Amino acid sequence: MTTSNGNRLAPVSLRQVSIDAGFWGERQAVNRDVTIPAIYQKLEETGRIASWAMAGPANPPPSHERIGVRVFWDSDSGKWLESAAYSLATHPDAELEATADALIDAIEGAQFDDGYLNTYFPVHFPEGQWANLRDNHEMYNAGHLMEAAVAYHQATGKRKLLDVLARFSDHIAATFGTEEGKRRGYPGHPEIELALVKMYRETGEKRFLDLASYLVDERGQAPHYYDKESLDRGESPENYWAQTYRYCQAHLPLREHTEANGHSVRACYLYAGIADVALETGDEDLLRLSRVLWDDLTRHQMYVHGGVGPSHHNEGFTFAYDMPTETAYCETCAAIALAFWAHRMFHLDPDSRYIDVMERAIYNSSLSGLSHSGDHFFYANPLAAYPGINPQGRWHEDMDGGHHRRTPWFHCPCCPPNISRLIASIGEYAYSQAGDRIYVQMYQDNSVDLNIGGSEARLVQETQYPWDGSVRITTNMAQNTNFELALRIPDWCYDHQLSVNGEAQMAATERGYLILSREWTDGDKVELTLAMPVERVMPHPSIRQTAGQIALQRGPVLYCLEEVDNGPRLANVCISDAAALHAAFDADLFGGVSVITGEARRIEPAEESSALYRHHSRASYKASEFAFKAVPYYLWANRDRGEMRVWIRSS
Repeated sequence: MTTSNGNRLAPVSLRQVSIDAGFWGERQAVNRDVTIPAIYQKLEETGRIASWAMAGPANPPPSHERIGVRVFWDSDSGKWLESAAYSLATHPDAELEATADALIDAIEGAQFDDGYLNTYFPVHFPEGQWANLRDNHEMYNAGHLMEAAVAYHQATGKRKLLDVLARFSDHIAATFGTEEGKRRGYPGHPEIELALVKMYRETGEKRFLDLASYLVDERGQAPHYYDKESLDRGESPENYWAQTYRYCQAHLPLREHTEANGHSVRACYLYAGIADVALETGDEDLLRLSRVLWDDLTRHQMYVHGGVGPSHHNEGFTFAYDMPTETAYCETCAAIALAFWAHRMFHLDPDSRYIDVMERAIYNSSLSGLSHSGDHFFYANPLAAYPGINPQGRWHEDMDGGHHRRTPWFHCPCCPPNISRLIASIGEYAYSQAGDRIYVQMYQDNSVDLNIGGSEARLVQETQYPWDGSVRITTNMAQNTNFELALRIPDWCYDHQLSVNGEAQMAATERGYLILSREWTDGDKVELTLAMPVERVMPHPSIRQTAGQIALQRGPVLYCLEEVDNGPRLANVCISDAAALHAAFDADLFGGVSVITGEARRIEPAEESSALYRHHSRASYKASEFAFKAVPYYLWANRDRGEMRVWIRSS
């Protein structure tokens, strides 16, 4: 996107952003010290690191038994490497870099002369190479390795992995395309599209962008490639297990799509890739498509915590306003992919509404995928949980004795390295720049080094956000410089105060941003105070599952009730419209977080009975008052086991 000042809008690199304190400083420290090492240990224990040696079993199982989670093992290595790279970019660590270098050496050694790279098919199922793009994950794996290659090159200057993945990309381009002799295929699990655009931006080589554009344009075209490859395998397309190509967003050519559909992680990765291609090519039709899909998802299919994909059956979307709570799937990876897409949408169409969604998804449905300790993970992120209830078969890995608990690893461990790479790269989401305009996207304790028209400037941001709405930004300038500071006013904020050097300011508002335009001098202080009251969030009247209920939110953080604080049978708890709600900082809880308290009622029969149902005329009810305590949703299931609930009855 080229802005009105004629400059390209782009994120400020995380290498320019220093985060050593505050909310994200603490989360990144845990990521470096606990999460990244824990994930690598699991990669070793499960054989993923060893698989790059390309040594398979002497007697591989029959072909019909071979396909399993191992087809996407390579992506787990890729995401771990990417997380390690982001961490190295901001906090150099010789031991971590040596570990990453050794893995990269192994990956290089596994590459074939023609550029093909995969640890599964050459060893376990050679005849399956490129034979089933619909179900297998060769391009998906390639995409995550490409993202790692770009991140590692940026962090260390080392290009070995970048060269390896460039050769793999060239192999893919030589195999697939519209030219004579090529196959007109594309991945069943999108992700490579956005990765190829990253390769293009890092190298300047247009061939990577051309391949990404092909994969976007070819998807869903007739005659359908997945039908053809099924027949080539001797299978009937009608026997496809998902029964519809909507599952992988390939039921129609992409430019004909009007709603978000199918597997939610695949969808959001794909939509992020579409936005990237639109931004680089200036394709107005893809821009229109991106806006249509965005509006459908965020207006009809997004949960209050930024999660997407209510169904475990397809790990994805169903229909508008279908948002169950206990059975909500809301995969951690889907919220992360939504944040990626939102970030790209802003740079395609600079409006704060995209960053509002990004922030919602990051602080709530993404962070809930990781324990406070940093070494246990959620796959699904429901909005209610009850002991002994396992409403979704896939959740068996998230259940412990009938309770929802995070686990150290999964059979399909896509989420652990995904949340790790998001946290490690969070500095990249803090600022954007277009010439002499600096957008402040996320409020967090940090400093950022900028080049504005040839002048060097540092902005130092001090805040207790998200627990407090006060933000101070101090300029560190070598010389006076004219530039615009664009401060986001989040969609949850209805009142704010702004001053510069103690003088109140009335700044112009542009698409959700306050624009401060002036000549800045060394030591200037901007103070922004965002009103952060406790809000009762009400659902759309078409969301049948939460009708008559409210959710509690303060700032960007969604809250929930847990049994450990409020006792059992949370479904019977009611918060009156007249009840006063208070926010307080609890320094003893998880190292310091804000909690919400107030008066609530638990409405239950006055007498215990074994009757499953009662006639109202013959039963009496009691309303017992108690002081409730709500905690940030992303921290649920870190303490004693028990019920959890986001949506609460209201009167």
